[in-house]
Amino acid sequence: MPSHAKPSLEAGLVALKQGNYQTAIAQLEPIASSQSNATASLQAQVGLVMAYARTGEVPKAIAISQNLIESSNPQVQEWATRALEHLTKRKKPDQESKNVETGFVAFENSTPDSTPVTSTLEEKLEDQVIETKSDETPPMVPLARLKATVATPLPPPATPLNGFMGSVTRTQAKLFGVIYWRQAQRARAWQPLRKPKLIPLRLLSAGTFIALFWVMREILKLVMGLINQTLVKLPYLEPLQLLYRDPTELLLVVLVILIGVSPWLLDLLLANLYGQREFPKDVLNTHSREAVRVLQRCCQQRHWPLPKLRILPMAAPIILTYGSLPRNARIVVSQGLLEQLADDEIATIYATQLGHIAHWDFAVMSLLLLVTLPIYKLYQQVSALADKISGKIWRWPVTILASLVYGVWCLLTGTALWLSRLRLYYSDRVAAEITGNPNALIRALLKITIGIAADIEKQEHTSWQLESLNLLTPVSHQQSLSLGTIASNLSFESFLKWDNANPYRRWFTINNSHPLMGDRIERLCQIARHWHLDTELHFASVPSKVKHQSFLLQIAPWLGIPLGVLFAALVWLTWQLAFALKFLNLKWIYEDWSFITGCLLIGFSIGTVMRINSFFPDIKPATVQTDDCLPNLLADPSALPIDSISVRIVGKLLGRQGTSNSLAQDLILQSSAGLVKLHHISWLGQSVNHQDLIGRQIIVTGWFRRGATPWIDIQTLETQSGKTIHSPHPIWSTFLAVAAQAWGAYVFLTG
Repeated sequence: MPSHAKPSLEAGLVALKQGNYQTAIAQLEPIASSQSNATASLQAQVGLVMAYARTGEVPKAIAISQNLIESSNPQVQEWATRALEHLTKRKKPDQESKNVETGFVAFENSTPDSTPVTSTLEEKLEDQVIETKSDETPPMVPLARLKATVATPLPPPATPLNGFMGSVTRTQAKLFGVIYWRQAQRARAWQPLRKPKLIPLRLLSAGTFIALFWVMREILKLVMGLINQTLVKLPYLEPLQLLYRDPTELLLVVLVILIGVSPWLLDLLLANLYGQREFPKDVLNTHSREAVRVLQRCCQQRHWPLPKLRILPMAAPIILTYGSLPRNARIVVSQGLLEQLADDEIATIYATQLGHIAHWDFAVMSLLLLVTLPIYKLYQQVSALADKISGKIWRWPVTILASLVYGVWCLLTGTALWLSRLRLYYSDRVAAEITGNPNALIRALLKITIGIAADIEKQEHTSWQLESLNLLTPVSHQQSLSLGTIASNLSFESFLKWDNANPYRRWFTINNSHPLMGDRIERLCQIARHWHLDTELHFASVPSKVKHQSFLLQIAPWLGIPLGVLFAALVWLTWQLAFALKFLNLKWIYEDWSFITGCLLIGFSIGTVMRINSFFPDIKPATVQTDDCLPNLLADPSALPIDSISVRIVGKLLGRQGTSNSLAQDLILQSSAGLVKLHHISWLGQSVNHQDLIGRQIIVTGWFRRGATPWIDIQTLETQSGKTIHSPHPIWSTFLAVAAQAWGAYVFLTG
């Protein structure tokens, strides 16, 4: 681009964004008529369409749109057709003197001659958003008043966009960092939905409490036993008799008391740890009048006092509810959610929290949050302490302690994974029924994923708040990574096909804290269709192409466990027959039945060995996929993790630095196609640590896996200077299989 064109283009776009339309026209007209740079000319013409429409010069805007329709690029034609439709619709005799507003901006991809469109226009329009009101053309509003959509995070400015990805539809256009929302309508009058069966939710809530109690009791017993064993071995010290007592009754009483006082204790914890403060209802009313009306109406109908409102000073959009009874419930929202959602969308999100209160699942989740927050804070403090220690010899014990504390936190939060997933289906249903607006809830959920991903990109790691509060938020930070950043390259419908069409999709959510987003949205779409509404997203029925044999190979290690049980039964029958015939007497081995454990381990080992070659095939340069192919990989509804697609992707390595990421639990690749979760196994003896590469441009080589959360198993991490880190996934799997085989054989033979 000529040196004089770029400043003029930037100045024109800045003026357009600021509402100085005459200045924008003066800057953009010479560039639009220039033939020296097709890219700049295209961008300038798009800006002129918007500027002319805003100033009421509709004929000029129509003329440029008609000129763009003649472009050889089909997506430019699609955009221009959409623009022309809006402009001609509003051009009526009684409206010609009015300001005509457009609800569209240019594409972020390449021009017809395949010259990459630089990020110039992206950067200038990335905080422009679109709001559609009924059948009118949607106006543009600034990011500070983000009430209808969220700007999609953009790749680094130096990274060119690689052509048009996917297809542009009337329901969603891939724009300059902007998503075009359908703004599907709400129900004006609707019939109540059939009452859901709450028994599964009630049973799971009780089961979660029991599981939390059992895990805490076993951890407590283990700690008490270790303390007494240490005291026995130390001189001049005696074991504490108190630690030999059974803690069951005392722990049960403590947990029940904690449920009762959880609202006030969590008030203190969240205020001290995360800066939570009171959120007056009048302030909420300035962000969403409908949210206040929904809260008041719903609480009056159920004879509840209005929940106490709180706010967290976070840019990431989250909301959570805690308390023990409806009368002491608290609804906590982040500042980012209020800024990034529209009025009706905020109302639907608040309505989901009322669903948690109505179903009482929030009481158990409050207990879980109360138990896990101090443990997570301890992990954070121990990690910070380890970072301050200079000597490696002294740092290792503290690092191991931090990892153990993190493991305890993961174990305790794992007791509520099933409840966390199930309760969201119920709360979504309640929100749709209260507001009559399932489409707004769909938009809200998608915008939350975009906002969370944007926060991770901005901070270049997953914040402490997002991870520690994740279980109570409406959207997981991990499922937001790819979904929240892929929209500029792939439609939501294409990405979420896997969530709806893959027949084995639910098997891959076992360790997920939140349900599949596509599954949640499809249920909301069903409610919208039940009320004869158009839906925000349109999912086409895709036939399943997944081979049953592939799934069996995927679960081969776990399939080996029941096969081990069958093998143990066969061994027992064989022994009984040999003993009855007085041919062989192995009773001295099998009378305690521990040989069954050995058979289970052997079965697991055999299944792991069978899967290794398919799970970690050789990476060949001829078949490796680059970041250009990532949207297509994410859009494949028949993919399974066992497919092991070889990839080589360039991007920036994100994640927490220091001891808090010693287990590589927060490694993310920021590529031109979006964010992708990375799985890495540290290998002792390497001169370069994965934490040393965080924040740097790297090349990731590994195996892409499409599951509930897409991820890449790393083979190597390479820097531009030639430093390389190896991640021994195949070696670790082989070691695990051999260890399980040896242990199983030992138990089988010795009893």
